[in-house]
Amino acid sequence: MDTSTHIVMGVGLAGLATLDPNVSASPYMATAVLATTLVASNAPDFDTILKLRNNAVYIRHHRGITHSLPALSLWPFIISGGLMLFFQDAHWPTLLLWAAISVFLHVFVDIFNAYGTQALRPISNRWIALGVINIFDPVIFGSHVFGIMLWIIGLPPGPAFIGIYLFLICYYVWRYKQKQKVVRQARQIHPNASHIFVSPTIRWHRWHLVIRTPEMLYVAQSKDRVIHFFESYTFDPIPNDRVMQAARSDKNLAAFLSFSPTYRWEMEATDDNGYEVRFVDLRYRSNGYYPFVAIVKMDEQLNVITSYTGWVYSEETLRKKLKIIT
Repeated sequence: MDTSTHIVMGVGLAGLATLDPNVSASPYMATAVLATTLVASNAPDFDTILKLRNNAVYIRHHRGITHSLPALSLWPFIISGGLMLFFQDAHWPTLLLWAAISVFLHVFVDIFNAYGTQALRPISNRWIALGVINIFDPVIFGSHVFGIMLWIIGLPPGPAFIGIYLFLICYYVWRYKQKQKVVRQARQIHPNASHIFVSPTIRWHRWHLVIRTPEMLYVAQSKDRVIHFFESYTFDPIPNDRVMQAARSDKNLAAFLSFSPTYRWEMEATDDNGYEVRFVDLRYRSNGYYPFVAIVKMDEQLNVITSYTGWVYSEETLRKKLKIIT
């Protein structure tokens, strides 16, 4: 989920924590728990600092080790221990408990969007992305804001957030069933599909689709239970020639391939006798453009001149990032 949602979830969990006798009996503890749930609800995303290095490092590691099984165990101790420096009279086991709940919930809800996490690492490095909830979901965000407003006007936050979380459980189940309907409908159209990638949007009844058959890739959208097809591409496995091997050794392309499960690629000679290799993630389509890309430009000897991976929304922007405006 996005940062704003994790923040309101942290506040919501602090409201839920008022049902804990150790919290409800002490305003001091209530403040300490609020600080704990706010920090813990965002801690797994502290790896965003990797953006300061470069996009390749960020894409390859974001939602990786910080969302892993070892991290689930370590974050609560790190956070609760650190906050004990500021709340020295707090009941540490209570802070530890709510830190653990907050971290677990952060990782758990991240599994449900298309980006996913490596939540089973080190058992498996596979990305778990259920593709049910958009990165920002107005229902999830709005329901937490509603609960916070009830708390502000003086209603008991514990019962309010119990009701909200029961509602959200039902919402998640409904969204999962809606996705399954989209998958079944797509499979009726292409019964020989080997993979059907579904990505949610901010709108309830609109889903992005990439359908892969043994021969083709189809980019489509499900809108109001009707599937509309946009583009189709021949499904060509990545070749094992010397140009592609050289391109795949680049860190930006390697990061892209470690993250993207469905893409198309292009390889062409350039005017200066070099080569340009481009990969486009087909899951993300915006106004007819695919903004998540990786591109590698090499010279005649297959030395990498420049490369980039990340989000760009125009060819001009991409060329600026590559510093090769033509």
